[in-house]
Amino acid sequence: MSDNQIEYFDVYNEKKEKTGKTLPRKGSFLQEGEYQLIVLAILERPDHKFLITRRSLNKKWAAGDWEVSGGGAQAGESSYDAVCRETLEETGLDVRNADGDCVYTYSNVDLKRGDNYFVDIYHFVMDFDHSDVHPQESETEGFDIVPFEEIDRLGKEGHFLHYERILQALEAEKKAGL
Repeated sequence: MSDNQIEYFDVYNEKKEKTGKTLPRKGSFLQEGEYQLIVLAILERPDHKFLITRRSLNKKWAAGDWEVSGGGAQAGESSYDAVCRETLEETGLDVRNADGDCVYTYSNVDLKRGDNYFVDIYHFVMDFDHSDVHPQESETEGFDIVPFEEIDRLGKEGHFLHYERILQALEAEKKAGL
C-alpha cells in the first residue's frame, strides 16, 4: 500500500463481531464498546528457535525493541488473512502452509485514548532459515532467529513487546494440547 492511500479497519463490538462500521487507521478514536483487531504471529522453527524482529529506530513507540510480526487487520480482512499478510509483509515468510493457528485472544480498553482492541495471537511452526527472511526495511532494524531463552531475557529486561501476552498464549496453547 502506498503512503498516500488511506487504510481502513473494521470496527468490532465487545463480542468480537464486526459492526459494519469502518474507520481510517490514522486518527480514529474508538468509543466504548468499539474495538479494532490486531494480530501477532509467533514464528517457530522445528528446532524450537523463533523469529524475532527489531523495531525501526524511527518508530514513535518502542523504537529499537524486539517483537514478533503483527499489525492491524484491514477492513474486510479476517484475522487469519491479516496475520498472513502482516507476516509476509514484515518478514517475507508465507505462513499459509505452516502448522499452526490462533492460540490466544485478549482485549484492551483504553477509553481515554480511544484505543480499544482485540489481539489474536497465532503460533506457526515452519522450516525457514536466515536466507528466507526478508524484513520490511521501513518497519525493522533487522531480525534474529533465537531460542526462547533469548526472548525470555529480552522480555525480562523490558525490551520485547507483548512479552507477557506471548507467555500467556504459549501457556494457553500448551494447556489446550494444541
